[in-house]
Amino acid sequence: MKKVIVTGASSGIGKEITIRLLRLGYAVIGISRNIKYEDFHNDNFTPLQADLSNEKSTLATCKTIAKEDIYMLINSAGFGRFEPHEELSTKIITEMVYLNLTAPMLLTNVLLRNLKQNNGYLININSIEALKTSKFAGVYSATKAGLKAFGDSLFEETRKSGLSITNINPDMTESCFYDELRFDVSTKEDEKLLCTDIADAVEHILSMRKGAVVSEYTIRSLKFGISKKL
Repeated sequence: MKKVIVTGASSGIGKEITIRLLRLGYAVIGISRNIKYEDFHNDNFTPLQADLSNEKSTLATCKTIAKEDIYMLINSAGFGRFEPHEELSTKIITEMVYLNLTAPMLLTNVLLRNLKQNNGYLININSIEALKTSKFAGVYSATKAGLKAFGDSLFEETRKSGLSITNINPDMTESCFYDELRFDVSTKEDEKLLCTDIADAVEHILSMRKGAVVSEYTIRSLKFGISKKL
């Protein structure tokens, strides 16, 4: 059974991708701070608790997963804060850069040889913010643009191997991502994405002939909408 690592697997996009991969017959190691077996109740699921916004925890995780035979890595964990740059704390900036960009690069570093040997997959869950600029999103956009550039560079670097690399760039997706923000996705179905839309994209990528790679996968809602919290 092919083994997959999904970061941010306890909620949102990462959780939906994990559910989909388990249904497709993969064994999944799900990484998150508070993740547990009971979140999925599946014998093919293994929880790995780690805080990927923390350097010590991330490096310990790298040592743990280096022992595994991994077919696919999906970097899904991330968070955003959208404020005037001078209003962001140094703690928030540091944790956002580490979780959104540094941790994926470290996890990929320790697994890359194995992924290439297995003719596997590396999938980065980026954001539409990797492709455009928005006010109050300087740090978040920088981390996502950086992750996209990292994936694009690795795609060129590893093309002599059988590794497939894809950056998925979702627009605003209904999830817990917005729990601590001042705004949320629209309540209208055609003005938001669902986590299942991103899982559909992952399944599509895996269903394609191995000789073809969707290196860039951008998903947007049909119409634009946003909800402001009171």
